Order: sequence, then C-alpha cells, then structure tokens
Amino acid sequence: MRSRTERTVLTVIAVALVAAAAAAWWTSDQWLPHAGPWSEQAWKKITRPGADTLPPGKQQPAAQARSAKGAASEPLAPQPRKCVRDGRTTYTDQPCPTGSQELPVDGAVTSLPQ
Repeated sequence: MRSRTERTVLTVIAVALVAAAAAAWWTSDQWLPHAGPWSEQAWKKITRPGADTLPPGKQQPAAQARSAKGAASEPLAPQPRKCVRDGRTTYTDQPCPTGSQELPVDGAVTSLPQ
C-alpha cells in the first residue's frame, strides 16, 4: 500500500498530465501546422528505416548495388554562372550570353520562384 505522500504526488502528476493534454488539444490549431510535417517525417523514419540506417557490413546486396548504381549514374548538377552585362547581374546554369562577362560565383546562390 502506498503512503499518503506517494498518493498525493501521483495524483498531482496525473492532474498535471491531464491539464497538459487538455491545453495541447485546445491550442492544437496554433502548433499543429508547424509540428505536423516534422512528426510525420519522424514517424516514417521510426517505422520504416531505410537501408542507409543499417551498419555497413549488414547491407543487403540489392541495396548495395542500388546505391552504387545510383551514385554512378546520377548526373552532376550544373554549376551556377554569374554573368554581368551593363551593370546587371544574372545567375544561370547555362553559358553566359554573348556580350556579357562571366565572373566567379562567390558564396551560395538561392533561387526563388517567381
């Protein structure tokens, strides 16, 4: 049998858990859009681990062949180019247009949709 102090502590913990669950449910419209994608990704990683999570000696032959084939057959991404013409800078992965000067790209290039 538990002492009076133990029962009180357990009751306080249970009440705090119920209050936290009620507060989370009540405010779920505020935090769920941010936590939803993260929790789905974490759940998929926990329930369906891929071949990359196995130790190197334990990989299956098919997974090893697929990873070696994928690494060799993937084309490299084209490097960005910085083209300057009449004071206007354009970044592209194609050769610079005629009449423009190609300069080295310093730092990273971020692309935003229009």
